[in-house]
Amino acid sequence: MNTLLTSAVALLIATTTAQAGGHGCAAGKTLTDGTLTIATGNPAYYPWVMNDAPESKEGFEAAVAYAVANEMGFDDDAVTWVRTSFDEAIQPGAKNFDVNMQQYSITPEREMMVDFSLPYYTSAMAVLTTGKVISAGAEPTLESLRGLLWGAAATTTAVPMLAEIAPNRDPMLYNDNTDVTAAIAANQIDAALFDLPTALFLSAVMVEDGALLGQFPADRSEAPDQFGMLMEEGNPLRDCVNAAITSLTDSGALAEIEATWLQSATGVPVIE
Repeated sequence: MNTLLTSAVALLIATTTAQAGGHGCAAGKTLTDGTLTIATGNPAYYPWVMNDAPESKEGFEAAVAYAVANEMGFDDDAVTWVRTSFDEAIQPGAKNFDVNMQQYSITPEREMMVDFSLPYYTSAMAVLTTGKVISAGAEPTLESLRGLLWGAAATTTAVPMLAEIAPNRDPMLYNDNTDVTAAIAANQIDAALFDLPTALFLSAVMVEDGALLGQFPADRSEAPDQFGMLMEEGNPLRDCVNAAITSLTDSGALAEIEATWLQSATGVPVIE
């Protein structure tokens, strides 16, 4: 075999190997060559994952996971799912996943133990209320919101947001969000502001007859929570994940996924 042919064969083998590892940037950086291992909760909840089945690609985080994987060069059948607890994954040390998606807010404290990708979601503020209040005529408009009796934890970002709403009556201030939730459940106040994921949970689990009246665009909040994909500290895959998220953000694909699963699927209208 001549030198030119030998070089061509070597190049072909190298190219095939790189493609098997996830194409380009991700090649050789995943736990298993050619496979992207993604972790979610056990169980994983609506609207982040539908029917506890992330492989269906249904639900906001499930859809984002596959979009990022595809952008990095992984076909759908090259994505593998594992389950972890929320707290377990935050601890420092080796991981059994490449990335973990469980609505992890990016915080300086957590970044001392693990790495995060760029944000794939910036949380909106949502109006938590009850079906009774909505049945009485409350609507997702600023004019209607001003007529409600509001409550808020005094030290949270909900307070400056309420100042923008300018309700007709002074809000009731509480020590913490637990007290605010209890006040809604007891019909002492009509509504309160929480980040959308928290509001979805509270309306479904904690507040009887709980309902979400609407959500404000994320850019209306002073310091909104931002969710990132969690990774083992020093994971060389992070730059590849960040490049994929940047591409999906710039193309509008992430916004389309959010509109599908966190607006349409949840039925929470945007308050302009």
